[in-house]
Amino acid sequence: MYNPKSAKAEEFINNQEILDSIKYVESNKNNIELINKIIEKAREKKGLSHREAAVLLMCNNEEKNNEIFELAKNIKEDFYGNRIVLFAPLYLSNYCINGCVYCPYHAQNKHIPRKKMTQEEIKKEVIALQDMGHKRLAIESGEDPINNPIEYILESIKTIYSIKHKNGDIRRVNVNIAATTVENYKKLHEAGIGTYILFQETYNKEKYERLHPTGPKHNYNYHTEAMDRAMQAGIDDVGLGVLFGLENYLYEFIGILMHAEHLEAVFGVGPHTISVPRIRKADDIDPSSFENGIDDETFKKIVAVIRIAVPYTGMIVSTRENKDVRKEVLALGVSQISGGSKTSVGGYYKPEAEDEDSRQFEVNDNRTLDEIVNWLMELGYLPSFCTACYRSGRTGERFMSICKEQQIHNFCQPNAIMTLKEYLEDYASEQTKQIGNKAIEKELKKLPENSQKEIVLSNLEKIHEGSRNFTF
Repeated sequence: MYNPKSAKAEEFINNQEILDSIKYVESNKNNIELINKIIEKAREKKGLSHREAAVLLMCNNEEKNNEIFELAKNIKEDFYGNRIVLFAPLYLSNYCINGCVYCPYHAQNKHIPRKKMTQEEIKKEVIALQDMGHKRLAIESGEDPINNPIEYILESIKTIYSIKHKNGDIRRVNVNIAATTVENYKKLHEAGIGTYILFQETYNKEKYERLHPTGPKHNYNYHTEAMDRAMQAGIDDVGLGVLFGLENYLYEFIGILMHAEHLEAVFGVGPHTISVPRIRKADDIDPSSFENGIDDETFKKIVAVIRIAVPYTGMIVSTRENKDVRKEVLALGVSQISGGSKTSVGGYYKPEAEDEDSRQFEVNDNRTLDEIVNWLMELGYLPSFCTACYRSGRTGERFMSICKEQQIHNFCQPNAIMTLKEYLEDYASEQTKQIGNKAIEKELKKLPENSQKEIVLSNLEKIHEGSRNFTF
C-alpha cells in the first residue's frame, strides 16, 4: 500500500498509486474548475501534491498553461531571484560493473577507453577548473568496488579540497556516486561533502530492472532507498533526478514528486535539488532506440510544474541541453547550471584524442565558463559561485526553513555579488569584466540600505585589493 512515511521503496514510490494518479489525471486534465483550484493553491507558494501537480502538467488548455508558466516564473523570482549558481562535473573514473543499457560506461562496452585518474591527475584537473573560475564541483564515478572503492572517493575529495592554486579553491564538492551503505555515507559526510546526488533513472520498478540487467544497480529497492540511508548518516542535503526518455514522462514526474514527499514526511526536509536530464547520444548509446523521449515544449512544462510543486527545491539543468533550451528553463525554474563542462575522465587539463573519448554523454552546450557568465548577465541574471550556506551550516532543515519563508535571498544575494566580483577580478575576459561590474552596480541598488550593504561594499573593495572568500 502507498505510504509516504514508509522506509520501503515500493510503499513510498507505490506503483499502484502512480497508476491511480495517472488515471485521475486523464479524467481531470480538462477539468477547468479543478485546474483553477490547483492554480489558486499554488499561488500560496507552499507546493502541490503529486496528483495536483500532474493535473497541471497534463493540462492542455492554452490559457491555463500560460497562467502555469507565469506562476512558475513568479515563484522562481520570489524564492531564488535572478541568481544562477554555476558548477562543473568532474569525472574521476569510468570503470563500472553495472549493465545499464542507457549509459556507455556499462560493463559490456568493451571498446570505450577505461580511465581512472590518479591523485596527481586529479590535482591537474582541479587546477584547470580553478583557472576557469569554478568553486563548486560535482564528482562522478562509475560503480566498481575494485577500481573505485569508497576509499578512492574519499581520498579524491581530500585532494580536491587541498588544492589552492593562485586565488582558486574548490569550496564545495557535491558527490554523485552509486548507492551505498549508511557507514559509507557517514564517511562522505565526515569528508565534508555538500549535496549527495543520485539519479533514480526511472521509478518504474519493472522497467528499472530491465534497464539494469546486471550489477549491483539492478537492486531497485536498495537504489531507491539510498537517500534515506544518506540522511540517516547525517548528510543534510540530497539531490534527486530521473533520466527522462527511459519511461513515460508522466510516470517519472509523479514518481520524483512522491520521492520528495517521502523525504519531507520522514525527515522534514525535501530534496535540496532536483535534476531533469534527458537521455543523450554517447558512444554506443542511441537515444532514438528509447521510445519515451520528450520534446522541448514538454521538457519546459516539466520544469515549470516542478518549480510550482516544490518551490523550495533548487533545480539543475546540465550541458545535456543546448543554449536555447537552457535560456527558456532558466526563467521557468532552474537555479543551477553547469558551465564549461567536460563529461570525460581527465578532460579539463588535457584535450582528448578522438580514439580516447571517454565521455558519458555528448555535450550540447560547448561554451566556455566565461561565455556562459557573460551570457547570463546579458539575460539579466546574477551568476553566483556562492557556497556560503554549506560552509555556514545553513543546510538541511535550517536551509529549507529559511528558503520556504522566501528569506534565503538575504544571504544569497550579497554572497552572489561578492563571488561574482571574485570571478571578475581573477578569471573574466575584459568584456565580461565590464559587463559584470555594471551588473554588480545594478544589484547593489537592490540591497536594503543597512549595515549588511555597508559590509558588502567594504568587502567588494577588499576583493579588488586582493582579499578573497567573504561570506554571509
